[in-house]
Amino acid sequence: MQASREGNKRKTDLRHTGIFLAVLFLLGAFVSLDNGGFTPATSSAEARKVTKADIERWISELSNWGRWGKGDELGAINLITPEKRKQAAALVKAGVSVSLARDAETQQAADNGSPFGHKMLLTGTESPGQWCADNYSVSYHGYAHTHIDALCHIFHNGKIFNGFSRQTVASAGATKLSIRNLKNGIFTRGVLMDIPRLRELKYLEPRAPIYPEDLEAWEKRAGFKVSSGDVVLIRTGRWLRRAEVGPWDMEKEGSAGLHASCVKWLRERDIAVLGSDAASDVLPSGVDGVSHPVHLLILYSMGVHILDNCDLEALSTEAARQNRWEFLLTTAPIPVIGGTGSPLNPIATF
Repeated sequence: MQASREGNKRKTDLRHTGIFLAVLFLLGAFVSLDNGGFTPATSSAEARKVTKADIERWISELSNWGRWGKGDELGAINLITPEKRKQAAALVKAGVSVSLARDAETQQAADNGSPFGHKMLLTGTESPGQWCADNYSVSYHGYAHTHIDALCHIFHNGKIFNGFSRQTVASAGATKLSIRNLKNGIFTRGVLMDIPRLRELKYLEPRAPIYPEDLEAWEKRAGFKVSSGDVVLIRTGRWLRRAEVGPWDMEKEGSAGLHASCVKWLRERDIAVLGSDAASDVLPSGVDGVSHPVHLLILYSMGVHILDNCDLEALSTEAARQNRWEFLLTTAPIPVIGGTGSPLNPIATF
């Protein structure tokens, strides 16, 4: 009897051990808890390792240099053809428009070292004349103000996109690839990649990477496919998190964003513009010696303009309400001759 009881106990222990190991196997096989939510187990740091040499190789492999001619300064904006614009216009069904811009960030904060300046020059209380007037000033590059990067914004190996010399950007401004080239604006199909919604989170935590399979999973869930000439907008929930926990220094504490491997996926889709609610790159990048590989590959190699610091919270809400993740996207920069970018107010219209 004693031997029988001991045998049954051993069987029970073995069964419990087997169940425990099976659970561990399933957890390891399907998911691992990463910053910002669940990601595939194959997304381990080792499996995802990208080196500076990889980036240099991708600069060549993904290049759009010369695709639209040696003297081209529009880059991937060339993909927004008249036919593409007509297709985008047809996306307007409900006549509902949503701004993708932050209100001017006038307060200094951990993520805003250069607040938007607004100074009243003439007022109704202090000026005797008929008019009121004011002055704006802004250093818009960085992590606070909604803006677009011109293709001249980043240098690499002494050059900018399409092989132009970095010497074309001097004290008087950029004589090549300046934001003035977009004076006629951007009018095309926009698509929202709502990654927190995909992962069933309110927002991603700083340092959380987004991988190509996340983008593909969102395409399947949302029922669309990114196509040539699109503006692709990546929501991390940055501004919702900021509203809840306060601003943080993205250079020091990190930012959710695209893993460098996503750029190959975006090149295959032939996008025209990339945008996000932060700076597109996951920070830190995880690539030794390359702080912003997404910016480098997108601007310098592919000639794709970048929208930084868009506020995508209202867009996410409206898109979910309509269950539509594609829309007409319109925007235009201030046409500054020689400018390296511009503040702007992108509009999504359903």
